[in-house]
Amino acid sequence: MGSTMDNAPEPQVAFRDILARVVGQGAVPPELVKAGLAQVRAGQVAEIPAVAFLTGLRLRGMLQADPVELEGVMTGRAADPSAASATFRGIVDVVLEGRELPHGMADEAFGLIMDGAVGEGMLAAFLTALHMRGESVGELEAAVKAMRARMLAVPGMPDGALDVCGTGGDGLGTLNVSTAVAFVLAALGVPVVKHGNRALSSRSGATDVLLELGVPMPVGAEPIGQMVAAHNVTFLAATSHHPAMRHVGAVRRALGFRTIFNLVGPLSNPARVRRQLVGVFTPQWLDVMVRTLRALGSERVWAVSGACGQGRFIDELTLAGPTQACVLENGQIHTLTIAPERTGLQPAPITAIAGGAPAHNAAALRALAAGGQGAYRDTVLLNAAVALHVAGRGDNIMHGGVIDYAALRENIRLAAGVLDNGAVAAVLEAVRQFRADGPNRVTG
Repeated sequence: MGSTMDNAPEPQVAFRDILARVVGQGAVPPELVKAGLAQVRAGQVAEIPAVAFLTGLRLRGMLQADPVELEGVMTGRAADPSAASATFRGIVDVVLEGRELPHGMADEAFGLIMDGAVGEGMLAAFLTALHMRGESVGELEAAVKAMRARMLAVPGMPDGALDVCGTGGDGLGTLNVSTAVAFVLAALGVPVVKHGNRALSSRSGATDVLLELGVPMPVGAEPIGQMVAAHNVTFLAATSHHPAMRHVGAVRRALGFRTIFNLVGPLSNPARVRRQLVGVFTPQWLDVMVRTLRALGSERVWAVSGACGQGRFIDELTLAGPTQACVLENGQIHTLTIAPERTGLQPAPITAIAGGAPAHNAAALRALAAGGQGAYRDTVLLNAAVALHVAGRGDNIMHGGVIDYAALRENIRLAAGVLDNGAVAAVLEAVRQFRADGPNRVTG
């Protein structure tokens, strides 16, 4: 029989639970704080989560010291002496005080980050403080502008091309909905330029499942254009088009909670699409996302967040509860709610679309394309029906800022038709076989 010590969690695992409490919304017991500080002093915690923990204490008013300097003192780790770090330290000080960054300072902050001029400890403190204080429209716009300025853009996409993607960060680990929606839309003749990434907070992101399916993600503009022209769909791997993101990937993974970059990714499609159905991990960011996209020139946007019960939300339209939406159309912003029981589809708990590893999710997507029934299909149909409206196809499902459920059900019928007649399966197989003369590879 193992001892209590044998069954105790590893220090890093136990600390991750402490960190989640400190950067979260609820109260933090003093004994939890003491336990965390003891682990940092004992050198049991890596730099990034240790700095995040101390930053959380600072934001909660439980610590007055600079979290990066204190982590260095507690662990004996040397500080980064670079000039950029000195500049960025002043920026971090503003955020630690709970103040919004002025526009010029926000632009400078994200420019330094995207150029790799910020040490990991300082970046961890900055991202944690923003996460806890809440990112502003101006800060998000600055981050998106910095990311777009450094991305490998994809020109020449069809007018009206659509992106369907989500922020991730909901922690629910569901099957890949927006990836399946892309195939449905392509079968309906809607040009889709889907931007996606590997999983950070789930087990299978868009890129993970596409790699498993053997779907190529072209890199050059010419093969991307050829793929869209031939099949109405292409997939852009974030790692291939946003090289600057390599400067933040390690910190994001080590933090383990969502950061501003969960919001930035869906707003930085390399094809600069102006129509998007974007899923968001919590309703509080719907308005911020839409206003940021409007400021950056988007034409029609639906940002959605679906309630799953127990105060949890998914970055899709859902059948598990009402979906809140913030909508940009004709320059105006509306808010509305989609009730699953009025869609003609069977309401289902979020567990009905629970996902797994990429192989599991890829098998589910193949089964869906082959005519599979159930909650996954119905969730995909609901999202595809709204995406048809965003693309300006199918029936117009919103009149005077109110959902027209009859029109929504008609769009659902259109989406179901291409699943039932084999058109979605045909698109999936065609893109799997796609090859072009230009640079083209399955990429991670």
